[in-house]
Amino acid sequence: MRRIRHQRIRIMSAKGPPSCLAMPVVLLAFCLVVPIAHAGDIERGRYLVEALTACDNCHTPRGAAGYDLSSRLSGGAQTFSDKSYVVRGPNISPDRETGVGAWTDEELRAAIVDGVGRDGRLAPVMPSDSYKPLTPSDLDAIIAFLRSATPIHAPLQSPQQRSGEWTPRLMPGAAAAFDDASLADKNTRGLYVASLARCLSCHSEEVDGAPDYQNRLGAGGKTFRNAAGVVVASNITSHPAKGVGAWSDDDLKRAITQGVARDGAPLKPPMSTLSKAHFSKMSPDDLDTLVAWVRTIPPKE
Repeated sequence: MRRIRHQRIRIMSAKGPPSCLAMPVVLLAFCLVVPIAHAGDIERGRYLVEALTACDNCHTPRGAAGYDLSSRLSGGAQTFSDKSYVVRGPNISPDRETGVGAWTDEELRAAIVDGVGRDGRLAPVMPSDSYKPLTPSDLDAIIAFLRSATPIHAPLQSPQQRSGEWTPRLMPGAAAAFDDASLADKNTRGLYVASLARCLSCHSEEVDGAPDYQNRLGAGGKTFRNAAGVVVASNITSHPAKGVGAWSDDDLKRAITQGVARDGAPLKPPMSTLSKAHFSKMSPDDLDTLVAWVRTIPPKE
């Protein structure tokens, strides 16, 4: 599917038909074919970024009141670390010097779905594995939205330390790009939403720092350390006691979009942050398919 339309601009000549060759150099620029992103592409990209992929969570400064949208996508303040990296989310605004304004579309695609930047492999905290299923049109829409954002001049913040190699850990059934037609299937669409929203990368128990999708899919157990203290991701399999098998659809939707547990207790970060800032914007159809798909996760204790 073509995601870019082209507009040819020509100047009318008083002595005859338009001719680029007959024009002065200054006017010749108007004869160039200029790529223009469809407004629909940008809005689709906005939805994906704001409701599902949650790019702001790592790439926008955040304070007590939430995201600082005046500096949107200029780089996050949170430091992510593991034995092989210490990084912060970099500037992904379209600033040409300090952001990604000078990056090609191919470079942006590689960073988003392959985890490879201009300087080599990105730290594995960049959830490229979860973004693998992005359809070509949705990937293009995200890039169109990023290019439409306000350029913010903000040099890369330290620390930025990476070492070693990382093996991709791809979720079963979501290891490659989906096509638009496949999303007409409710179960496929639910899996698509779950992968982009990184549900299983957070809610699957980890082995050697990576989610164990084969044995502990959705079983919970991943540990987060943040301002709320030590938080352990919960079991979201269909187990009736250990998981969410006994939860109603409304219970699940409230947890996803409002950050509230079945008993009414508020969930802790990062789920509460993602719920209110991002998943609350999820479309009713995407939310329905996500809940339906979560119910297909085999029970685990």
